[in-house]
Amino acid sequence: MYDSLVLKLRNAEAPDADFIGETARCLEITGKHDFGSGLILSGTLDEELKVTASRNGVKIGGSLCKWYLGDNFQSLERKDTQKAIEKLSAIFNLPIDKATVSRIDVAQNYIVKKPTDIYLNHLGSLKHSGRAPVTNSMGTIETLYFYQSNGLLVFYDKIKEQKAKRRPIPEPYQDRHVLRYEQRHTKRLPKCFNVESVTASMLYNEKFYIDILNRYKSNYFAIKKINDITLDFEAMTGKKDLYTMGVLTLVEKIGGELAMAAQIKEAYKSGKLSKKAAFDIRQAVVDACKERSGLTVKNDCIIELDKKVRDAIKFYR
Repeated sequence: MYDSLVLKLRNAEAPDADFIGETARCLEITGKHDFGSGLILSGTLDEELKVTASRNGVKIGGSLCKWYLGDNFQSLERKDTQKAIEKLSAIFNLPIDKATVSRIDVAQNYIVKKPTDIYLNHLGSLKHSGRAPVTNSMGTIETLYFYQSNGLLVFYDKIKEQKAKRRPIPEPYQDRHVLRYEQRHTKRLPKCFNVESVTASMLYNEKFYIDILNRYKSNYFAIKKINDITLDFEAMTGKKDLYTMGVLTLVEKIGGELAMAAQIKEAYKSGKLSKKAAFDIRQAVVDACKERSGLTVKNDCIIELDKKVRDAIKFYR
């Protein structure tokens, strides 16, 4: 389930290597620069991987999945990752398995029953993360980001992205709705994974691979899902439920929990609500929108996506 990576091999890992000489013979050269510290060579490998080489080392970045499998609709599993790293080592005549990894994208495409924006609308907040939807002119969410201290989570319409890049869509995915979920580890990887450094060979270590897939799954399930609101008076058992029902009715009228939260935030910023009042009202909305039998019900799309994420992790482990 790996996709984009950034690999850096330095003198310390390969002291006798001729980084420029070994890479130059394999690349389509796109640039040569000398900033006073020596030649820096830039190029691409098979139009997919970007490579920069100097006398001090080599940097390789891009979608390892696209480069090795031909597209990233497929999943680059642990054993394929090992084969891909071994192939890079053979091409460059360099020990790429010793390279330090500074970015890891874990991703999967999910064929879903309904348009992808419906699923994105039901993905709410994530603790210690900034939720940032990207909408089109019609107000439809096309991409949803969750920014974290060590990277981000991204959800988007894979078919739309593929068409925008004018890339072919593999037959199994044609005329289907495809939601892509990515976890991008982009900062402080050693601290994130509690190791001295993350190397390319660790990517296909079974323990590390299972750990990174579990993080991918856990982050998805940590996202607060926005339930559908039902107004069932028969489910009420007392005045507390009546109060909850009243809050849910107001939330539904305004356009949902996120819309309500946005209005509370705007009211606070404009001075119409004090900080305490804004917090108390927001908490009342959160409490009312928590799943309660008979008052809120899990959306069918979320039930579907939950199962697909669970099944993907089981299969690729």
